[in-house]
Amino acid sequence: MPQDLHLTLFTTAGCHLCDKALALLEPWVSHQQTQPGITLVLVDIAEDDLLMARYGVRIPVVASPDGAEIGWPFTAEELADWLEQRPAAG
Repeated sequence: MPQDLHLTLFTTAGCHLCDKALALLEPWVSHQQTQPGITLVLVDIAEDDLLMARYGVRIPVVASPDGAEIGWPFTAEELADWLEQRPAAG
């Protein structure tokens, strides 16, 4: 997996599947800026009509800067495989 990867998790309040996806991402998320790993930004789709139209029935969705997305359902193994294919941030 790339040592420095910036991801977006499209989510919304009360989404129990989003909580599950976040739990699967947790082992890879960097909590300190000096520690290599994944930087994760949570985006609430309810705050944007375009995001709601795009992701409303698909969340949770994890997106990377290279345009790749993985949508629910996914297992920890599928997520790990997807992460392994992502290029590092440049």
